Amino acid sequence: MTEEKKWGLSTTALHAGYSPVPMDMTPFRSFVPPVIQSAVYPLSDVDHYTRIVSDEEPGYDYGRNSNPTVDVLQKRLAALEGGEAGLATPSGVHACFVVLQHLTQAGDEILTSHRIFGEAYGMFYDMAPKKMGITTHLVEDPGDLDEWQDKITPQTRFLWAETPSNPTFFVMDIAGLAEIAHAHNIPLIVDNTLATPCLQKPLTLGADIVVHSLTKFMGGQGAIVGGSIVANKELIRNMVSTVARVGSIMSPIDAWLVLMSLETLPLRMARHSANAERLVEYLAQHPKVKGINYPSLPEHPQRELATQQMPDGFGGLLSFEVEGGREAALQVINSFRLIPIVPSFGTTRTIVTHPATHTHCNMKLEEREAVGIFDGLIRLSVGLEDPEDLIADLEQALNKLKG
Repeated sequence: MTEEKKWGLSTTALHAGYSPVPMDMTPFRSFVPPVIQSAVYPLSDVDHYTRIVSDEEPGYDYGRNSNPTVDVLQKRLAALEGGEAGLATPSGVHACFVVLQHLTQAGDEILTSHRIFGEAYGMFYDMAPKKMGITTHLVEDPGDLDEWQDKITPQTRFLWAETPSNPTFFVMDIAGLAEIAHAHNIPLIVDNTLATPCLQKPLTLGADIVVHSLTKFMGGQGAIVGGSIVANKELIRNMVSTVARVGSIMSPIDAWLVLMSLETLPLRMARHSANAERLVEYLAQHPKVKGINYPSLPEHPQRELATQQMPDGFGGLLSFEVEGGREAALQVINSFRLIPIVPSFGTTRTIVTHPATHTHCNMKLEEREAVGIFDGLIRLSVGLEDPEDLIADLEQALNKLKG
């Protein structure tokens, strides 16, 4: 069988972890990876358990710790990101928690910005200091590498960057952040949910750990909730102990659904990107659109960096601001006929969200506005529909605005 690391992205998305060729299918004779819905696994002898948990031989000891179907997914995720090993979790925010819990203890510090996932914001800035004794320091301008450098202390345990960020598509310099982190012997963690490994490879750029909400583009249909971590084998093996202690393994059926979705991920991300660019072209000429966050625009302040880190497209998430603030934004959102209101992103269908009301409502007004999440901002997760139909829906909704 060909070495996985030599495969192209589309082949990896189809075959990594399990392929319907004799080497892989012998145990099951199944073209599709099977769903192993079992909480327990028989042992061949008394010492079999010891050999499994000490990594002397492959196997599965207990359903709270491991599962064959989940294992296939973890191998595929690692292969797609170009990492050594992967770990699947029940949600994206749980992946954040596993990383935080594993790498820190009371008295430690972490460094990140406000340009992060809403629940990660709550975890780092509220739960971590109040419940775990961990201090989170804020980088006010995450594009300023000197500020990251200046705010690292001897107690800093990792740097956390979401890039591109949701919902304003702020792009951070992964290679530059990695250089700073490694100079202090701490890891750089990148949330790659918005880009997916089809469009951005943080590990190749120098990051040490990549996290995902599999609920979004990786899962694709809005059918499952899941998360993942990809890193080196030793770190993932140690994190498995954390997963076992808190019982946070992904379910076999959710893992199987993600596996099915990953088979079409490269095709979907290309279509998401192409459709988003078409919608941006339309929005850019509309008189009632105040501004757009998407780097296909020549005037996007980080277009050059975005193109360097995401050479094959910018994905399916964009945001735009309308004149008239919250009232105007809600009027547009409530006027859509084809596009449903869903506080998520990354689905095959186009969906819309009002970030100030939904995903980032936990942030203070001044914090939101400092990172560009204004009351008039509308987030659009662009799906796989015919772009002409989406443009027609945008047209009729925007035309309802006065003025």
